[in-house]
Amino acid sequence: MKIGELAKAANTPVETIRYYEREQLLPEPARTEGNYRIYDDEHAQRLGFIRRCRSLDMTLDEIRSLLRFRDAPGEDCGQVNQLLDDHIGHVAARISELKTLEKQLKALRLQCGGSESAQNCGILQELDTAALASDDPFGQHAGHVHGSLHNTSAKRST
Repeated sequence: MKIGELAKAANTPVETIRYYEREQLLPEPARTEGNYRIYDDEHAQRLGFIRRCRSLDMTLDEIRSLLRFRDAPGEDCGQVNQLLDDHIGHVAARISELKTLEKQLKALRLQCGGSESAQNCGILQELDTAALASDDPFGQHAGHVHGSLHNTSAKRST
C-alpha cells in the first residue's frame, strides 16, 4: 500500500509516518519504479504498535527499546517490565505535579471573585506580584506540564 493508504488505515497523518521513518522506528519501505513508498502489513502492525505506545505517553526512546524486544521475541522480557515500571513512576510523578498545579490554579482563582475591570482583577494582580516575588508560590512550574498544548519536548513529540 502507498503511504496515503497506510495513513488512512492507521488513522495517522502522512507526516507522522515519515517522522517515524526518519527516527528509524519504522523501517524504510520498498519503493516503486516511480519512487513511491510501498508499505506492507508489517509496517501497518508496527505503526499500530508505535501509536499504541504513544497513546500511553511513551517516549521515542522507550518505544525504540520496546521495538528491539518485539523484534527479538526469544529475549527475556525483564527489561520490558523495568521500562514499564519506570514509565509508571514518571506518570505518578507527573500526576503529583498536576495536583500541585491544580491547587496553585485554584488558589489563584480565589484572587478574583467576580467580573471586575482588568485593572482591578485579583488574578492579574497576583500574577504580576508573584512574578516579582522571590518566594513565588505560583512560579514552581516555569513551563507547562507535559501534555499541554505549549510543551514541545523533543523526547515526547508526535
